[in-house]
Amino acid sequence: MCVALPGLVISGEDGQLTGRGMEGFYRAGRRLLSRCRLRVAGCEPLAVQARTIAADRARFVGTVRTSPAAGPDPDVLVERIRHADGTERITLRSSAVRPLRMPVEAALGTDLAELATVASGEAGPELPADVHASGLRWNTPRGACAVTADPPPSDALASAGLLRWQAELPPGGTWTVELRVRPHGTGSGAAPAGTPTSPFAPARASGDDPRVTHLWRSCLEDLRALLLRDPGHPTDLHLAGGAPWRCGPAPAEALAAARMTLPLGTGLALGTLRTLARTQLTGPGPRSGMIPGPRRDAGPRLPPGCTATEATLLFPVLLAEARRWGLSDRRTRELLPTAERCLRWLRTTVGDGGFLADPLPGGPVRAETQAHAHRAALLGADLLDAYGRPGGTELRQWADTLRTAFREHFWIEDRAGGRPAAARTADGRPVRHLGAHSVHLLDTGLLGSGAPAPGLLDAVRTEQVARLLGGPAMDSGWGLRGMEARDTAYNPFGHRAGAVRVQETAVAVAGLAAAGYEKEASSLLRGVLAAAEAFAYRLPEMYAGEQRTEGGGPLPHPAACRPAATAAAAGVLLLTTLAGVRPDVPAGTVTLRPVRSAPLGEIGLTGLRVAGAPFSVRVGRLGLAMVEEAAEGLQLGA
Repeated sequence: MCVALPGLVISGEDGQLTGRGMEGFYRAGRRLLSRCRLRVAGCEPLAVQARTIAADRARFVGTVRTSPAAGPDPDVLVERIRHADGTERITLRSSAVRPLRMPVEAALGTDLAELATVASGEAGPELPADVHASGLRWNTPRGACAVTADPPPSDALASAGLLRWQAELPPGGTWTVELRVRPHGTGSGAAPAGTPTSPFAPARASGDDPRVTHLWRSCLEDLRALLLRDPGHPTDLHLAGGAPWRCGPAPAEALAAARMTLPLGTGLALGTLRTLARTQLTGPGPRSGMIPGPRRDAGPRLPPGCTATEATLLFPVLLAEARRWGLSDRRTRELLPTAERCLRWLRTTVGDGGFLADPLPGGPVRAETQAHAHRAALLGADLLDAYGRPGGTELRQWADTLRTAFREHFWIEDRAGGRPAAARTADGRPVRHLGAHSVHLLDTGLLGSGAPAPGLLDAVRTEQVARLLGGPAMDSGWGLRGMEARDTAYNPFGHRAGAVRVQETAVAVAGLAAAGYEKEASSLLRGVLAAAEAFAYRLPEMYAGEQRTEGGGPLPHPAACRPAATAAAAGVLLLTTLAGVRPDVPAGTVTLRPVRSAPLGEIGLTGLRVAGAPFSVRVGRLGLAMVEEAAEGLQLGA
């Protein structure tokens, strides 16, 4: 699978597109080409290798034996470079000692079906083609597309969807044809001249462990592949949820991914915030101020959760932290009214109560939601105060009330030291299961001078949560399980019931490291790094939570997106956590809190962005950090 949104191509291992299953070239969620079968000298090439070159490109290699008289060895190598933008370059290389002249055929077809229709197995039959210019064209009321070839075919047969060439190869020579698949009758879809192609700094990671470099590079490739533009505002870039199932906007995931990638610059945060600000609900009613979002599965013990609530609470958090990383005063002021409406919704919804309840009538009060709300209140108050806006004091007072109530009503005492409840039902009963949702209790966010905001848990209970997350019931050896393995509802493939979700593991690593629990953080970090190596460093959003064994590998999840925005962004968070960069650009300082145990040995991060300027840091094998490059005037904090 190759991705460069809105382009996507899914191929079989032999490189032939047969029209079966999900195979095909897609553009903006529609399959433009479902079949592309190549024949050389009257036969299909024998596939010998298929591999991903980059997030948006794949290479397929096959061989052809043109004459039995030449012996048992193949004498033509067939290379196909397939690109997610709808381009395929086919190259024949001759090893024959005599000139070769052979027919080359490409059999093409399409159903112009939507991705969801293809995934459900309900795509219709192939459509009839017309010969058009240097290729073929398909027209229907629901869309049109065309395939053009360079050089043009010597013959085109519309009834069979067939393009033909006569390839002539001298001894040791090559012959190349390029196919281009495009929606017909539309523009190229390219952004206007001068618009940015990527909001990410060209940062690099290196170190004693070579896997660091590979993971960093793959994560940045995947992030770039998932970038989307707001159609009405092409300079505003944000991330799709993942491919192939969630190629459209996913507000909560987009905000979370933008927050994790702040070390790469504030460009993605700005584009994401501006795009979602235009979707904010306004006017009267209890939902006024919310950022809309779908509901999301929460596992077997809880009803689906509201990602609109999560997105609304993440908006002011991302804006506040982006300002700390260097988002300009002008851009912050532009987005401040939207953040104020998010915070006003929070206070209005909570009212006189201590907790933020699920928006559905009779829904539970989730621990994860309280963590998001507490962080939004504190960072939002900090933001309001910085710009002389009212409401900061009220938000802090509510956060204090929530902290006290949470410690009283959400902690379940037992002989093992207790645990936080996952939620409380409408009638006040605790939902007792331990899951990865607990990591959000450790994610406090940063206030001025890089200081962490107060958490919902006190020091003793934070230590207990760290012990639970680092124990064998939650740490699978490949990362953090979604639910502890000894729970009767545990399912290693359960979305929220046991599978390892990379985002939650990264949040756990960052939270544990910030709280001083480096042993537990390092174990989870090493587990994800080992899983990344098994997945060729292209992390899926989740994989099975089965216990790691000697010589084994993590089991892929059949429904996981790969690449996925939160997984790719989590790779950035995992590695930058080792350096502990905590900037406060408005105060002109940056603080370093590296992981002192240096679990991966020496690591260097170059070309990050703080205050809009390159920032490079190196952490040695003794866990000491040193700034190698920084913006002029930026001071190292204590």
